[in-house]
Amino acid sequence: MYDMDGLLLDTEPLWGVSMLRVAKKHRIPITAAQFKETTGLRIYEVTDHWAIHYPWEGNTPKEVADEILDDIIASSKASAGVLKGVVKSLKLLKKHNYKIGLASSSPKHMIDALVDHFDLTKYFDVITSADAVELGKPHPAVFLHCAESLGSKPNECLVLEDSVNGMIAGKAARMKVIVVPDELHFDDPRFSVADGKLRSLEDFDLGVIGT
Repeated sequence: MYDMDGLLLDTEPLWGVSMLRVAKKHRIPITAAQFKETTGLRIYEVTDHWAIHYPWEGNTPKEVADEILDDIIASSKASAGVLKGVVKSLKLLKKHNYKIGLASSSPKHMIDALVDHFDLTKYFDVITSADAVELGKPHPAVFLHCAESLGSKPNECLVLEDSVNGMIAGKAARMKVIVVPDELHFDDPRFSVADGKLRSLEDFDLGVIGT
């Protein structure tokens, strides 16, 4: 199972840009420093948090979240790309008849729009979003839902993740987890919990599955 933001696509930095741009437009008194308060939350949970702690007048939290999503989808199509080794790893797994799932905390319409835009849909047997479950990562629900949709048992699954929250979710689901952190966070000691760590998906091979 693959995550999307930061693993398939280099969209991770765009979240903060879109959130700040939309927050400024609606005069929501928040800065990038306060994003740590909502790390791991889904975007609708983020704007609900803002409404409680940084209230504003006008659009509802849901409307603001929808606008952020529209902004990041447009930004991603314009300036993001598929990360190194992604297509190579997907083709390898397809060639050897592995079932492939995508399990992301991003909303389903964003996942579908970007995976289709970057011509990756054809590689996935199942695409799932945390929209479909009660709790997002680091809760394991989205991975368990994806495994069930694939017809697989959790202990038969391998998760590929770039984040600490995603790693925790995969381990909590009782799955094997290989992390592919970005360069800035590669040496984060918390990644020691993972079953393996790669510099990029260029380094992925079938041996990783058996390690």
